[in-house]
Amino acid sequence: MSLSSPRRAGAFRRVLAFVVHGWRRRWPLVAGVSGTITLATFAEVMLPLYAGRLVDALTGPERQAALEAALPAFLAMTALGLATALLRHVAWSLVVPLSLHTMSDMARDGFARVQRFSTEWHANTFSGSTVRKISRGMWALDGLNDTLLLALLPALVVLLGTALVLGLHWPILGAVVALGAAAYVGAAALLSTRIIAPAAALSNALDTRLGGALSDAIGNNAVVKAFGAEGREEARLARLLAKWQRRTHRTWMIITWSGTGQLGLLLALRTAIVATALGLWWRGEASPGDVAYVLTTTFVVHGYLREIGGHINHLQRAVNEMEELVALAVEPVGVADRPGAVPLAVAGGTIRFEDVRFHYGAHGHPLYDGLSVTIPAGQRVGLVGRSGSGKTTFVKLIQRLYDVSGGRVTIDGQDVAAASQASLRAQVAIVPQEPVLFHRSLAENIAYARPGASAEDIERAARLANAHAFIARLPKGYATLVGERGVKLSGGERQRVALARAFLADAPILILDEATSSLDSESEALVQEAMARLMHGRTALVIAHRLSTVQALDRILVFDHGRIVEDGPHAALMRRPGGAYRALFERQSVLAESA
Repeated sequence: MSLSSPRRAGAFRRVLAFVVHGWRRRWPLVAGVSGTITLATFAEVMLPLYAGRLVDALTGPERQAALEAALPAFLAMTALGLATALLRHVAWSLVVPLSLHTMSDMARDGFARVQRFSTEWHANTFSGSTVRKISRGMWALDGLNDTLLLALLPALVVLLGTALVLGLHWPILGAVVALGAAAYVGAAALLSTRIIAPAAALSNALDTRLGGALSDAIGNNAVVKAFGAEGREEARLARLLAKWQRRTHRTWMIITWSGTGQLGLLLALRTAIVATALGLWWRGEASPGDVAYVLTTTFVVHGYLREIGGHINHLQRAVNEMEELVALAVEPVGVADRPGAVPLAVAGGTIRFEDVRFHYGAHGHPLYDGLSVTIPAGQRVGLVGRSGSGKTTFVKLIQRLYDVSGGRVTIDGQDVAAASQASLRAQVAIVPQEPVLFHRSLAENIAYARPGASAEDIERAARLANAHAFIARLPKGYATLVGERGVKLSGGERQRVALARAFLADAPILILDEATSSLDSESEALVQEAMARLMHGRTALVIAHRLSTVQALDRILVFDHGRIVEDGPHAALMRRPGGAYRALFERQSVLAESA
């Protein structure tokens, strides 16, 4: 357990630094909450002092004189009570906008950062787990604000204020309160950070895995149904739940034993304070009112100390729950705009790879080593080759989804690494092999390429993509919701919506990733017709596994292990005896005939 302590302490510091950074953006609210809650708590600290004076006044022999002497103390107690209530109300009223603003800031910043993480990061991370980290961190911040500003800060004011006021009257009593409170707070902090926190971190890690597993199974429900695997998925979840239950039970029992130990320490402190007060009275150094004052103060301190252990536990739990979100805030973005990045201006769309060297992070050998090729503006180029030969990486480097490790990629002579990513990707329209749509209306999905497009522009793009006919037949037309990832549409319909999106983008560079590979013949004909229309006048790159789709293109690049081994139009490549493209084409022709 001790080995993990430095790491836990580091996590605590990182989370608190993260929270303080967020507070700086809302410092007037933080100052307002801190100031009003401090004043309210100090008023509560002074209340027992006047209670003691009231008791002393009432012990006088003359009733009328005693009452007159007690009235100022009574009025002071009333005023302090009203001030405490009013100031606490103000503090709680201010913490509401503070928490809402800081939670919104955190969610917005976390989402913005995740959006900018690399393609590789997203490929290796459960989206459900990421959502869980952000949402859990948001709500943990709400609890952390309350704990730090409305619980621990008042407790600190009570302890310091009480020790100071008592110490001014009876130094021995002030020392007992100060030392006892310090020992209790130290023990509570030690239990929370060294014992409870590591156990809670394990529980949270399993909670994240549980959210990821649920998201994975629910998101792929169509596959589960296809294989009748509901029982298997339920059994898998049951195993994970059993592990989560064991670890969480252990964490909760640790918290229970910790609470019992803290109550024992409180009992010892209260006994010491009361015994000291009685000793002072016995020696004539304290009046009955003074003893009443000490007893009342003891109950106030006891109440705050009794809660302080729970507050520290809540604080540590909030830190644990925010830790994963804070880790997202320091996770390297992967591909970021360079300082001084400028908008990319594309007039024609000439693409050049100049002595490009590139390898994926986990791979020891480069995929590209000195790759050079030029694609003139307006040329339609097919990219073919076996799986893993480098076709998809080629277009990802054009989009700068990865950075090259040597050489450069240019568009119209401009290095894509020196351009702002938003402007670069605005110049490139993509139709992927498996189009993914948002669970929004068809109009919103098409207009995603150009926010603010008019209904006429959206319909025109849909007509060019051969999508308008099927959209018009739907009961709600362009207002139809497509379902998560477009599940309500067929593959051909999704593909035509993606083509409509590309038409609306009207970018000078077009990337088509085997857009007809999984379509029926009728949908394929409609999509191919729309693709031919879309490629006209643009620099078009077509990744193809079915070579029949690239025969009519201006040029074909044949990739093999990261090299371009052949380059030319279909007819010229077919005339090469023993050529790589010819071998691929003839093999596909034989397979098609046998099918």
